[in-house]
Order: sequence, then C-alpha cells, then structure tokens
Amino acid sequence: MKVDELRVLEADELGMRLRTARRELYELRFKHAVGQLENSSQISKVRHDLARIMTVLRERDFGVQPLEALPEATAVAVQEPAAEEEAPKPKRGRKKKEEAE
Repeated sequence: MKVDELRVLEADELGMRLRTARRELYELRFKHAVGQLENSSQISKVRHDLARIMTVLRERDFGVQPLEALPEATAVAVQEPAAEEEAPKPKRGRKKKEEAE
C-alpha cells in the first residue's frame, strides 16, 4: 500500500483500513507469541502500513498538502550567498622548528 493510494481515499475508508490494519497486527502478534507465525516480516509490513494510514489522517487534520500538490507559484526561490573573499585560515597542527622561532 502506497501513500499516494491512501491520499485519494475518503476519511471513512481510511478509518476502515486503520481498524483492519490494527486487527491484523493484533492477530500477527498473537500468532508470533504462540509460535504459529512463519514469516515474521509481516509484522513490520503491517506496522508500516498502519503508520502510513495514520500519517495521512494527521495530514488531513492539520490541512497539510503534499509537496507535489502545491502550485509552482508558492515555491520559494533560494538565493545563493554572494561570493566574498575570505582571509586565509591559519594552518592547524604542529609548528615546525623554523616557524616557531
């Protein structure tokens, strides 16, 4: 499940997927504890899906839009700093005997 797929869903559909993912995670943890789970990587996949769903829901709560959905006019131009001539930095390390005197 990708985030782009989740962003087009309605809030009630996301709620259903959230409940389904939580239930699936519960069942996988139970199977793992009993020793019936063959592929333990399923737990992390479901956890990532759960996090994606929760992220989309929180984005909607805050009214945040993904970056690719923003119009071009709102992009902020970054200016490069002016090139200034800097004084040479002192060398670091031990001084030679000739320089110390």
